[in-house]
Amino acid sequence: MTDDFIYGEDWASMYEKFTVMRGKSDEVDETVAFLERFSTGGSALELGVGDGRVAVPLSERSIRVEGIDNSDSMLKLLAKRTDLIKFWKADIANFRSEQRYNLVYCVWNTFTLVVTREAQIACLRSAVATLDDGGILVIDVGVPPLDGLVSGQKTSTLLVDHENTVINAAVHDPLTQTFVSTLLWFSATSVRRLPHRVRYVYHQELDTMAECVGLELAERWGDWAGGAFTQGSRRHISVYRRVGGNSRAGSTGMGANVA
Repeated sequence: MTDDFIYGEDWASMYEKFTVMRGKSDEVDETVAFLERFSTGGSALELGVGDGRVAVPLSERSIRVEGIDNSDSMLKLLAKRTDLIKFWKADIANFRSEQRYNLVYCVWNTFTLVVTREAQIACLRSAVATLDDGGILVIDVGVPPLDGLVSGQKTSTLLVDHENTVINAAVHDPLTQTFVSTLLWFSATSVRRLPHRVRYVYHQELDTMAECVGLELAERWGDWAGGAFTQGSRRHISVYRRVGGNSRAGSTGMGANVA
């Protein structure tokens, strides 16, 4: 399950500013264009919908987008932003829906907020249960950030400008593949402490977990623009389909990049 006390209340008040700072707002158009190709039937479900950063512009392309999130605070932000997206509170590790979707997607490392391997498999199983016969699952996760560790610890400077200094301090547990981190945000008038925890996954492990629930890898990319996934990639966009299913994977116009 995701860490509600870590993810929700503390982050909601500054989430939009943080997404801009991390460059996620700049890539929204590419993200939406990528996802739209797999929503030809007109329906999509976002796991960890947050404030609707992706869901809202996707819904503006004549796609019925719904979303789930375990944070009341984040869902309040979404409700203020639009009334066009149906959403409900649920843990993405274990959810049910009577609806079936052409596309289920999970972006910006949200999958890693599910902090055990068993719960991550349960998340994939729940997603498969909501897909229609030709449905597609898209997951966006980072390559495990193990460079720069010293004695199992890592401190990174995320931003320094004339108003803000943002530092992330993390402790690594290789046995559970987790990072327990605290984001320290220093501004001109305040200091914010934002804890979080993730369980990272290697792309091969994600493929194996997907196979356990009846999915197979159709495509893998290094970014939303269709760049190749290579040894130097910092993330991957993985596209899965039901084993033996008649799916829309391969119709992106990008060619195939499976690694």
